[in-house]
Amino acid sequence: MKKLIAAVAAVAAFSVHAADTLTVAASPVPHAEILEFVKPALAKEGVDLKVKVFTDYIQPNVQVAEKRLDANFFQHQPYLTEFNKAKGTNLISVAAVHLEPLGAYSSKYKKLDELPNGATVVIPNDATNGGRALLLLDKAGLIKLKDSTNILSTVKDINANTKNLKFRELEAATIPRVLTQVDLALINTNYALEAKLDPKKDALVIEGSDSPYVNILVARPDDKDSDAMKKLVAALHSPEVKAFINEKYKGAIVPAF
Repeated sequence: MKKLIAAVAAVAAFSVHAADTLTVAASPVPHAEILEFVKPALAKEGVDLKVKVFTDYIQPNVQVAEKRLDANFFQHQPYLTEFNKAKGTNLISVAAVHLEPLGAYSSKYKKLDELPNGATVVIPNDATNGGRALLLLDKAGLIKLKDSTNILSTVKDINANTKNLKFRELEAATIPRVLTQVDLALINTNYALEAKLDPKKDALVIEGSDSPYVNILVARPDDKDSDAMKKLVAALHSPEVKAFINEKYKGAIVPAF
């Protein structure tokens, strides 16, 4: 009987421990860094946060949908909406955390008006970030789109291209690697920081604080209200995290809470 009670107690303890373990996918910078920062506070709350680093924008969503991970932290709502529609998933935003302005970078030119005729411009190949890049170029006056409010604009929607810019589309994570091979590259801030670029100094043009592309914590509907998830959201929305973001990223990344 004692053995049975001990076994039941062990199973119960394991279940409690398992319920309080959260495995979250994240991009290396700044997402994983922010999660690592809140780990000690969550441990005190009884939550064992495990951070799995990914460098692509596909697998984090796939693995949360397949219940291999509990949540992810790398994307904005327009991307998530498009992903759900394309893949038939039902992932949802649990919390807004920060904004990473997308910027245009060049290793060859210091100003946009220095771009030569026929310059090669590389943009992300996913629908939302590609559209986002084109909207930024439209706002900067390099191109004119049919609809300058359509976040899903593609190169086919360019109405005017006076410099005859040549567009290439690549996976967002790979764009910093080709920066020296092209004239202009539109890079998400997390990848820019990984590549040791300083968005505030190096970007020739960058999104303003009015950007709708706030980065979010994402989970499945069945998991969004778990105690561990609520504790993670509370930790991410703490004054300490706000101070950490402001001090570490010097305005390149902005808290959204």
